[in-house]
Amino acid sequence: MLSLVAHLARGIHVGWVMAREGALAFVDAAELPPHLRLVLRLGRKLERPNLGPGRLPAALTRLGPSYVKFGQFLATRPDIVGVAAARDLERLQDRVPPFPQDVAVATLEATLGRPLHALFTSFSEPIAAASIAQVHKAHVREPDGTERVVAVKIMRPGVRERFARDIQAMRFMARVVEALRPEAERLRPREVVETLARSVAMEMDLRLEAAALSELAENIKDDPEFRVPQPVWELTGRDVLASEWIDGIRLNDREAIVAAGHDVAALGQTVIQSFLRHAIRDGFFHADMHPGNLFVDPAGRLVAVDFGIMGRLGIKERRFLAEILLGFILRDYRRVAEVHFEAGYVPSHHSVDDFAQAIRAIGEPIHQRRADEISMAKVLTLLFDITALFDMSTRTELVMLQKTMVVVEGVARSLDPRLDMWTSAEPVVRSWLARNLGPIGRADQARRAVLTLADVVADVPDLAQRAKRVLVRLDEEGLREVSRVERRIRIETKRMVWSTLALWVIAGSLLAIALR
Repeated sequence: MLSLVAHLARGIHVGWVMAREGALAFVDAAELPPHLRLVLRLGRKLERPNLGPGRLPAALTRLGPSYVKFGQFLATRPDIVGVAAARDLERLQDRVPPFPQDVAVATLEATLGRPLHALFTSFSEPIAAASIAQVHKAHVREPDGTERVVAVKIMRPGVRERFARDIQAMRFMARVVEALRPEAERLRPREVVETLARSVAMEMDLRLEAAALSELAENIKDDPEFRVPQPVWELTGRDVLASEWIDGIRLNDREAIVAAGHDVAALGQTVIQSFLRHAIRDGFFHADMHPGNLFVDPAGRLVAVDFGIMGRLGIKERRFLAEILLGFILRDYRRVAEVHFEAGYVPSHHSVDDFAQAIRAIGEPIHQRRADEISMAKVLTLLFDITALFDMSTRTELVMLQKTMVVVEGVARSLDPRLDMWTSAEPVVRSWLARNLGPIGRADQARRAVLTLADVVADVPDLAQRAKRVLVRLDEEGLREVSRVERRIRIETKRMVWSTLALWVIAGSLLAIALR
């Protein structure tokens, strides 16, 4: 009861701040039932006078670091908050005053178990601070006597406890939203909060960020145009992450990039193609690729930093994305519709032809425009908009992908305003489809299927022994007669034999298909 009262009090406080800062202006009254429209009208009367732009960021900043992080997350979910609110939330800057240097040093020494002077030859004051952590520049002496420059990220003290408390309040408010407006269930507000909770939990263990950095580095080891800093594992723990220091030019400084002699058109194309390779080829992508996290190094390579927010796509989602992009490129709207149904995203009681017609309404207008005027991200945004008409549930991983694509496209076109997004994307998409859906891909799928079946067959004797032990135990407990146990074992043994033969027949068939 006490926790319920506390969550209710926090919810009222959040509503009060949102109303005072004018954030309720983004709520569409026409979509609300009468009783909630009345609440909205009353809330709008609480607005402070002379409010300017950036109302949502102002409200969330006032509520504290947890809500700043929540706002940044909602900026990736225009399907929930709407396009206008998502754009307003993009202004949200996760910048807060740094915590004291002595606190940072104490956290570092406690995490790594050694004094500062034994770890670094120099350690700067914080050069950047956010709601979860802050970054310092340091020098490390190598065994050969040389020095290496590293970036050291240190967790903000007490941040886990505060986030845990605020997440509980958000869970309560999500349940209230679903109770007051059942149709909001399609947008899965409770799932959104849980996704945020998992994301923040991973961000708050810097060893996991180092692991994400390491995994991405392994995926791109053969990509000459893109790289990431290397983590320094011996200087990394739960509250500390050390990684290679990056010297380069931020991608939002176009003039400096041009002055340094870099090809901005080629760099813009690299931004798009690298992101699509990570998403479609690897299924693991940087989900916070704003210009502040992207650099061009002296060799002209694209470098990404800050790996707290990452996205993953399964093989089904990767095929879905690749076929949709290619379908729009080729104007094959029926294939785009079929992919939605094959993936199970649109319920089968709907018509493929009707869905293809809706997709055509998105695709045809873009083909009346010049290639450099067509927004790939806008196409996906419109696509997700129409899915509500066909009862398609929100897919968190796809919306995160779509929002990241909006940001990536903006970065690429800030470098080259005439960049043809579709021409840049096509070779990446075609290459993946050819590799995974062509003869080589089908043979590889068949090979994996045969290996899986072989594993199952190899487990059959063990399964039979387990079945025997279970039945004997049941008999010992007086639940079956000995004769019934023996008869059941014989039946199970015969069934195992026939199952094994059937599995080998299936495996042989798949192998024949793969070699055809």
